[in-house]
Amino acid sequence: MTNTTIAPEDLQKSILQHLEKSLGKDTQNATLYDWRTSLSLALRDLVVDPWFRSTRKTYEAAGKRVYYLSMEFLIGRLLEDVAINLGAEDASRKALADLGLEYDKVVRDEPDAALGNGGLGRLAACFLDSLSTLGIPAYGYGIRYEHGLFEQHFEDGRQIEVAEGWLAQRHTWEFERPEVTYRIGFGGHVNGNWEPAETVIANAYDTPILGWKGRWANTLRLWSAKPTVLFDLGSFNRGDLVGAVVPEALARAISRVLYPDDTTEAGKELRLKQEYFFTSASLQDIVRRFGSEGYDIDTLADHVAIQLNDTHPAIAGPELIRLLADDHGVEMARAIEIARDCLAYTNHTLLPEALERWDLGLFARTLPRHLQIIETIEADHLSRTGSHVRIIEDHSVKMGELAFVMAHCVNGVSALHSELVKKTVFADLNRDYPGRIINQTNGVTPRRWLYNCNAPLRELINRTIGESWVDDLDQLKKLETHVSDAGFLEDFMAAKQANKKRLANWLGEQVGQTVDPAAMFDIQIKRIHEYKRQFMNILETIAHWNEIRDNPNGDWTPRLKIFGGKAAPGYFVAKEIIHLINDVSRVINTDPVTRDRLKVIYPPNYNVSMAEVLIPAADLSEQISTAGKEASGTGNMKFALNGALTIGTLDGANVEIRERVGEENFFLFGLTAEEVVNRRTQHDFSRTAIANSPHLARVLNQIADGLFSAGDPGRYHGLVTLLYEHDYFLVTCDFDDYHATQNKVDTAFVDRRRWSEMAALNTARSGWFSSDRTIEGYAKDIWNTPSLLDKSGS
Repeated sequence: MTNTTIAPEDLQKSILQHLEKSLGKDTQNATLYDWRTSLSLALRDLVVDPWFRSTRKTYEAAGKRVYYLSMEFLIGRLLEDVAINLGAEDASRKALADLGLEYDKVVRDEPDAALGNGGLGRLAACFLDSLSTLGIPAYGYGIRYEHGLFEQHFEDGRQIEVAEGWLAQRHTWEFERPEVTYRIGFGGHVNGNWEPAETVIANAYDTPILGWKGRWANTLRLWSAKPTVLFDLGSFNRGDLVGAVVPEALARAISRVLYPDDTTEAGKELRLKQEYFFTSASLQDIVRRFGSEGYDIDTLADHVAIQLNDTHPAIAGPELIRLLADDHGVEMARAIEIARDCLAYTNHTLLPEALERWDLGLFARTLPRHLQIIETIEADHLSRTGSHVRIIEDHSVKMGELAFVMAHCVNGVSALHSELVKKTVFADLNRDYPGRIINQTNGVTPRRWLYNCNAPLRELINRTIGESWVDDLDQLKKLETHVSDAGFLEDFMAAKQANKKRLANWLGEQVGQTVDPAAMFDIQIKRIHEYKRQFMNILETIAHWNEIRDNPNGDWTPRLKIFGGKAAPGYFVAKEIIHLINDVSRVINTDPVTRDRLKVIYPPNYNVSMAEVLIPAADLSEQISTAGKEASGTGNMKFALNGALTIGTLDGANVEIRERVGEENFFLFGLTAEEVVNRRTQHDFSRTAIANSPHLARVLNQIADGLFSAGDPGRYHGLVTLLYEHDYFLVTCDFDDYHATQNKVDTAFVDRRRWSEMAALNTARSGWFSSDRTIEGYAKDIWNTPSLLDKSGS
């Protein structure tokens, strides 16, 4: 069933009804917020029927549901998503136009939901979209963060974090469920039963997630922490006004901020509580729903598939065992078996600091019953396998090992990453549990990341091969036969140029910078981290600037360098890299010799909505992480899908992208993962690399001499020293190859016919990177969950 016949006049009537009845406004006094909310509510009304229909069909099927547990769901704006998936975009435009309103302006008024940081959360959002498009019954579970990560501002080039205010306005898409609450305990002691010292209440908020053409809708259920005691009236009456609200403040802290700074003991404790809070609430909800259907608890794994997105919900193993053993009387050994049969774990990183470890003392104070259960899990693991791998070691609880041992399946997220998981971080456990590690290469939803965000290219593809590619992305292969057609290539590049003009206008509005849409748009947008090597990018930018200044009359390809991304508040080096990029941009952008040929722009507060403007406009995608460190990446897929060429290392999904789009359509450089490991064993490898690179040595001397930090010449001595003394991510070793490859990019960009062919082939050959394909893999290989849509898609 699909809602493609929504009449504009009917939608307009619903909008006006909500304006009056839901918001208490008339047309004369309505603000942009009022119109946007009224349109959202009118469309939400249309989502409820498929949502209810999907729920009923799920109960009737009496099969298995997928439960996806994630600390992040970076869903972005939902208004456009819903309108497109309902087939109501044209009706919405017409309904608003007849009211004297501009649809694009109305949808841009919606704040981004601040429920994530980067790739992890965006992947989770793509997976929800695909689960609904494929008709697989599922719930997403996470935290309803009051402020999310943080809103990024720049002050004299430095990152400043302020609270994100996305919930200052009503979140139109959610339904509060005051009747769905669970008590979550912390601390206390175990004397037969666990008696927590403090408790909070988890309150559910549901957002329907609609699939393509409105054929199915699943649920994103987010938990908000509320106090067990709302208000201490006794303290208030005694004049202790602050003490009266302490219970509320303690509870709200749990669901207030994503990833609190864990450089302090208080921050570590809060983060552990957050992870247990949402995991426990989710598992209690899962077990409650299962019980309501009358099944024997011993058959839980026949009806429940729980996917752990990274180690954040790794406490799910001990918590599910606790619920089974302590609340339902299941014998402990059987409880471990049932829990393992339900649980699967996705590993997203080989970085040691990202595989969480909790101090044993903190863990014992916060979750004493769970520590007992983990000791039992460890003993069971050791006795079954004879392994030497412990979960509790060096006065720490190792959550990666816990997640692995308690999962029946562990997956990596790209072919290279999954092999490295087997050989490095979980090499011993891979021997203990052969066959447990499999691969599921990530993907992105084509609805959001092409159909929605790139209207010019969407329209060209529809004219060329029809619209059925939107839920069958492999059909983009049909474009290949048109790549030799000069008219098609002209239209393809016209679509790219339209997106570049849109971005140029956006940059003028947002950062006050005038840019030339004819320049090459070279973009790196990701979380700021040393392994992602934004540092190498800006160093090479300086080297390029030097070359232009040395030969100002040369035939240089104009280039716009765009950076986007946030650094964790406690990550000093990453924040220094941000500061350097902004300092360099000030110098380069005001240089009369080079400013028409090279510009550097760093728009603050990168989020999903910004990505939707940047990605379609990109000519060049920077995927330059140190080989062996990026698990997969999904930005690389989005760029390629939208016709950007990649400059990148053989890291993560870059390997598979290069194989799919063709090595001749990919700018490869850098050491391989194996070469990276070998290079680190060489004495003084970074000093040697710098000594052998005149370009790099010159750039580092300029930075050290204060060329980009007037008034504070020593500002970046720490960054420069880092490269000389401890270049763990091999910026120095890959620099010259990167610089030479960037020169090849400049040359290639001048040949417009060849560049357009390469760009079009990137789009045509990126169909495999659909999250629909990824979810089909999870459903078949891990969850054993069929689609409940019939052959006609209804």
